[in-house]
Amino acid sequence: MAPTQGPRAPLEFGGPLGAAALLLLLPATMFHLLLAARSGPARLLGPPASLPGLEALWSPRALLLWLAWLGLQAALYLLPARKVAEGQELKDKSRLRYPINGNPIYDFFLGRELNPRICFFDFKYFCELRPGLIGWVLINLALLMKEAELQGSPSLAMWLVNGFQLLYVGDALWHEEAILTTMDITHDGFGFMLAFGDIAWVPFTYSLQAQFLLHHPQPLGLPMASVICLINAIGYYIFRGANSQKNTFRKNPSDPRVAGLETISTATGRKLLVSGWWGMVRHPNYLGDLIMALAWSLPCGVSHLLPYFYLLYFTALLVHREARDERQCLQKYGLAWQEYCRRVPYRIMPYIY
Repeated sequence: MAPTQGPRAPLEFGGPLGAAALLLLLPATMFHLLLAARSGPARLLGPPASLPGLEALWSPRALLLWLAWLGLQAALYLLPARKVAEGQELKDKSRLRYPINGNPIYDFFLGRELNPRICFFDFKYFCELRPGLIGWVLINLALLMKEAELQGSPSLAMWLVNGFQLLYVGDALWHEEAILTTMDITHDGFGFMLAFGDIAWVPFTYSLQAQFLLHHPQPLGLPMASVICLINAIGYYIFRGANSQKNTFRKNPSDPRVAGLETISTATGRKLLVSGWWGMVRHPNYLGDLIMALAWSLPCGVSHLLPYFYLLYFTALLVHREARDERQCLQKYGLAWQEYCRRVPYRIMPYIY
């Protein structure tokens, strides 16, 4: 008699059809944004002014530089003198997941293996932070230097965008261990979605503000720059405070910094924070992320929608991710999660959503 199989997890991202659409839509969107940023009209919702010739889309030198960049990051990743941290316990307590069947397009998009490895080289963990995030900073810096070459010195707007995003990437690298508890590492497989997102989408799409400023310089006075800096500081304060509180509690609930926080016990033995940052909204770190995203776009002025693509995209991404997280937490914690939602009714934005 065949063993009884448990209920299959619901398909995400619209199933095979949605995955097939995203396989085409994501590269096309990135390509459109890169062309739009350097065009005269800089239209987000329209065709670019002109398309490059095929010869402009292929460069052996660029390919070699990209491979060399990945090789350098891989070598640094494998250096022996580095801290080793344990990840979250997986669903099966010890083994990685290897689905036996499925839709090939859907599996290619989301990934069949949770943590593909060769010896100690974890492909997903490597791609999450190193080549894409550091590449994002280097692209920003190259754009800043190009602007200095063209105009004599970088603009204040370009300095702000570079500084804000450097702080964000530096924070991610400094708190690298925290990535081990994220949905990308513990739940999502390593397929096209994460591989393309980490290596291509992040460095080339997240640098959109700097690309826009190079081709469309924007005046920015000190008073407005000060307001934008304050907005970014508020966002970062919420983002870092919420994440640090969560990570501290996960490591040691008896830590004096979190020992006095109110919690809800769950059937799994873990506890849910229901006070502090996590008693304000269910995802305060997302709120901080969105406030920072606004600050990154404001130095580009308000004459074009294009620089605000990141804010619009990231809002959609976080709302979708929050919905995925809600389903997983309800399945994992059951009644305890329902009680948490009753105690903390707002998801990301207090009194709004």
